Amino acid sequence: MTRFRGSLGISLAAGAILVGTSACGGHDGHDAASSAGDGKPSASASVQPSATPSPTKPTPKGPPMLLNTITPMDKSTVGVAMPVSVIFTDPVATSARANIEKHIKIATSVPTTGAWHWFSSTRVDFRPETYWKPGTQVTVDAEMTDVPNGNGRYGTHGYHHAFTIGDDNETTVSVPGHSMKVTHNGKVVKTLPIDAGSSDWPSWDGTMAVIDKAAKVHMTSCSVGISCDKKDKDYYDLTLPWDVHLTNSGTYIHYSDGDPYPGHSVGSHGCVHLSLADAKWYYNFVKQGDPVTITGSPRGKAAGDNGYADFNLSWSQWLQNSGSGQITTATA
Repeated sequence: MTRFRGSLGISLAAGAILVGTSACGGHDGHDAASSAGDGKPSASASVQPSATPSPTKPTPKGPPMLLNTITPMDKSTVGVAMPVSVIFTDPVATSARANIEKHIKIATSVPTTGAWHWFSSTRVDFRPETYWKPGTQVTVDAEMTDVPNGNGRYGTHGYHHAFTIGDDNETTVSVPGHSMKVTHNGKVVKTLPIDAGSSDWPSWDGTMAVIDKAAKVHMTSCSVGISCDKKDKDYYDLTLPWDVHLTNSGTYIHYSDGDPYPGHSVGSHGCVHLSLADAKWYYNFVKQGDPVTITGSPRGKAAGDNGYADFNLSWSQWLQNSGSGQITTATA
């Protein structure tokens, strides 16, 4: 499903139907206020104007640089593969990125080796070298006041997020094996039959952290660039249940009424199909940030910024686009 929106960190309520969305296949998917007094004198006192009045607020250094989103949401509990993802409203110059990274302070309850990585001039993610340790408390303090973006804009205020790393739930999908293994804190809890993408529309390989999930999603072939022709064999316009979202370009794990008994073929448009009962169970089991690793598909790995596929980059690749390099987090 490609659901274009300003924030990947948006929370979806169970039971919602995402109208006008689409799923499975398609392209790569690279896709606070302050208050002050009114300045009026009190009715009970006579106020004489000052010869040298003080300003009511600091003079801004230039146009504002704002953060559009910080993911994950404040006070959320997420999986071990969830990055901290920051989206800026305006492009950040390469020369300013190391300084901005140093002003977005990551603190953890357990010392963690990690680094920032710029996917673009407006998106920077922080991830640990390996998965987060379950139970880790993470705080993000973006101290952005007067911090320049290198393009004439300056931060205006700070931002604070705090979240918790939950249980280590991991999913491994074998495309040629038509199976999906689900583990909880290192122990296998279920192995489920699946069908994955066809040879024409293969699934992405690699590791993708769950973006979000919805009890129902409206999926169309037209909106992901597969086909808008109702006579085409690949055309579809469906609303399907128990949908776990893996990439911006449209990869889901879900039930399909066109493939109700999976475990024998590779007939989807890139999604992973489960039976109705298994899809509901998995939907209730999984959370944002849980890693899903697909193996054996010919398509190759999803790009790191196609959702939250950050762990598809090796650590050396990750550090290549870091302004300040590897760090060990301060303890919260």
